Amino acid sequence: MKIHEYQAKETLKKFGVPVPRGDVADTPEEAADIAGRLGGRVVVKAQIHAGGRGKGGGVKLANGPDDAARIAGQILGMTLVTHQTGPEGRKVHRVLVEETLPIKKELYAGLVIDRGYGCPVFMASSAGGMEIEEVAAKTPELILKEPVRPGLGLQGYQARRLAFGLGLPNEAIKAGSATLTALAKAFEATDASLAEINPLILTEDNRVIALDAKFSFDDNAMSRHPEFAGLRDLNEEEPLEIEAAKYSLNYIKLDGSVGCMVNGAGLAMATMDIIKYAGGSPANFLDVGGGANAEQVKNAFRILMSDPNVRAVLINVFGGILRCDRLANGVVDAVKALGMTLPVVVRMEGTNVKEGREILEKSGLAFTVAKDMKDAAEKVVAAAAGNQAGGAR
Repeated sequence: MKIHEYQAKETLKKFGVPVPRGDVADTPEEAADIAGRLGGRVVVKAQIHAGGRGKGGGVKLANGPDDAARIAGQILGMTLVTHQTGPEGRKVHRVLVEETLPIKKELYAGLVIDRGYGCPVFMASSAGGMEIEEVAAKTPELILKEPVRPGLGLQGYQARRLAFGLGLPNEAIKAGSATLTALAKAFEATDASLAEINPLILTEDNRVIALDAKFSFDDNAMSRHPEFAGLRDLNEEEPLEIEAAKYSLNYIKLDGSVGCMVNGAGLAMATMDIIKYAGGSPANFLDVGGGANAEQVKNAFRILMSDPNVRAVLINVFGGILRCDRLANGVVDAVKALGMTLPVVVRMEGTNVKEGREILEKSGLAFTVAKDMKDAAEKVVAAAAGNQAGGAR
């Protein structure tokens, strides 16, 4: 679960990380009021779940309340396109109005889960304001790393080593170390999968302040954080993914033409891989789970069909808890109820596979039953390619 910059900064403040003074606005009038309270020049920042906002025209300086209202009026309601939103962009519903600060140096600080270390890793870099992936690719020597061991947290010596490594002056080492430690505590306490400050700035008067912030929380830990429910912004999420969650379906929309319905995350990943290997492109990740019932299968089909890019569907199931005959009945009922006419390729193995295949064959519907995964991928990719003109759905 991602949250907005202003929400991330509110979270950081609770743990003692210094952030600029500011507030969020939904209207130009609110932006003007905030700018008036702050005084002087302010920065107006579009709030969407994506980086690169400045390059897309979503971050601008304003000289006072009237200018802040004018700029907020331009940004609010705009469809902001960045390298992270894709060409469709994101509509801006609110802006953050903040004080400007005298920047002496821009730095980077962030934590992620690292499989190599087997624990969270604190990363810091003197190349703040840049994409950390770009820094890693071009100048990896500029990235400092400290493993944060479970139960220990970021130790004092680690925080000081990072602060010195970032080139902070002696006057800012204590404040910088405290800020880095607070960020690590925020990461652990919120069950975050990502906590990032980019840039973390050193001001002319040697203060260390989080000028931008990004948090992503682990969905599996949401039951421990009911307070986070109010931070979710459905405007920033894919509508089909929201719909799928209502039926306990694990769905992620992609940009291909082959709709996938699979039971089990590992099999779903393998299915997408073999579709690519066969020359096609998956339209989604969809795991119906091991214990899916006919109603879930029907809703899964309905969600697949809501994607106009889907030109053929591949059902790939290994029958265990979800028996093949139960799946087949659910698929037949769903296709009939939805009136779907797209090509459907089915590959199934496991419990009651013979009965499942008989149900599909006797349904009177034009299912294509594949003998194995490779055969299924080749057949569905060919069917999608033959249906690119947009056949009946």
